[in-house]
Amino acid sequence: MTKLPSFSLARVSALASGLVLSAASLQAHPGHDGGHGFEWDFAGGFAHPIGGLDHLLAMVAVGVWAAQLGGRARWAVPATFVGVMVAAAALGMNGIVPGGVEQMIAASLLAFGLMITVAKRMPLYAGIGLTALFAAFHGFAHGSEIPAASGAWSYGFGFVVATALLHGAGYGFGKLVSAQRSWLAETAGMFIAVIGAILLAV
Repeated sequence: MTKLPSFSLARVSALASGLVLSAASLQAHPGHDGGHGFEWDFAGGFAHPIGGLDHLLAMVAVGVWAAQLGGRARWAVPATFVGVMVAAAALGMNGIVPGGVEQMIAASLLAFGLMITVAKRMPLYAGIGLTALFAAFHGFAHGSEIPAASGAWSYGFGFVVATALLHGAGYGFGKLVSAQRSWLAETAGMFIAVIGAILLAV
């Protein structure tokens, strides 16, 4: 079995810092919501999941949980999230959005956070099914919120890239703390779960 490359703390920190700085930089320029060509549309899409705490925490949580699950779940869970999210975003772009999207996004934080906290392992099909369920609602939100002036493909490509990077950052963090049986994973999971619970309550 091919081993995935290890992630050092410095690499994870650098990636996380880069994502935060990118989001801040993009949001500091007016007009990044789209309508100014590929670069601006891509930037708007890239900033979308990073600029929303609920999306950002969910994407990172998926990566952490995938690292905890191990085996084929290391790539299958994040890949499922991205694939289902893209399909649901296409529906959302065309006005097909079920009710309760925000509640389900909050529920995804609660569920993934609790899974991380207890290091819950489950059969691969169950993990993929749970991931697909929540990914769909994140996708509906992304698709329905694409600015009318934006190029859908370039904007969508932006939020797909951001999502994959956040999954990678979460995976790196998960591998780092799991190797040391650190309390950091439990703390991070509980923090994510609490945020999800608060969002469900408001």
